[in-house]
Amino acid sequence: MKLVTFLANGTPRLGVLDGDAVVDLAATEPALPTEMTAFLAAGADALAVAARALRGKGTRHPLAGVRLAAPILRPQKFLAIGLNYADHVAETGLKAPEFPVFFNKQNTCVVGPGAPVHRPRVSTMLDYEGELGIVIGRRCRHVPRERAHEVIAGYVVVNDVTVRDWQMKAPTMTIGKSFDTHGPIGPWIVTADELRDPHGLGLKTWVNGELRQNANTSQMIFDCFAQIATLTTAFTLEPGDLIATGTPSGVGLMQGKFMVPGDVVRIEIEGIGRLENPVIEEPADTAAF
Repeated sequence: MKLVTFLANGTPRLGVLDGDAVVDLAATEPALPTEMTAFLAAGADALAVAARALRGKGTRHPLAGVRLAAPILRPQKFLAIGLNYADHVAETGLKAPEFPVFFNKQNTCVVGPGAPVHRPRVSTMLDYEGELGIVIGRRCRHVPRERAHEVIAGYVVVNDVTVRDWQMKAPTMTIGKSFDTHGPIGPWIVTADELRDPHGLGLKTWVNGELRQNANTSQMIFDCFAQIATLTTAFTLEPGDLIATGTPSGVGLMQGKFMVPGDVVRIEIEGIGRLENPVIEEPADTAAF
């Protein structure tokens, strides 16, 4: 299934994609949780009810007539990994890591498909990174690699937007990865049963129609399951937590092509879908304190 969060009269609602329509789960199965994290935490039972709604004749909205939001509006954890494709390591001139390089993106950076990405007032070094995202479906700790697939709810497309000069200001990278609007995810969650093996998917990124990244998730240095095993050695992952699994070569930094207002970034991952976001100047009204 493809699980979506969409806006109805400004209120987030859960749905399931059915071709060019969205099944409104709140209207069709009102006993279900109404927020994605709670829905994922409800596990197989909730997924079974959603599958029944998909097969039934419940309330549907034309996909073209709804506004999709980020599938998970505020993941409790938004984790990411750096230098995880050999070709990206090579283009940076750095050494391939012997241990995965994880960092955090603050969850206030999350936006959905079509939402604008702000070029911040403090930098012009705004970059894209097309990535596969893992959505965790079960509370878990000390997960062995061979069982990591059991804790995955599904997958999304991620744009790990980065402010490059701010990324380099501190070794953790977190501040340069966490500006508001710099975590587009979507367009929906493809459940793990539909996308059983995440390690052979084509990944492409375009800016204004120019192909910038063209890779395959089989080229990861640390694959999806190894990442989960490593992270859960240290701490608990919970339903709705998100892991961005790294970007391949072709980032703007290495081409001298930073994003500017008016650009449109499109990332497509085979078997999942397309995430597209425009770039604008940071609006003046973001100064709120």
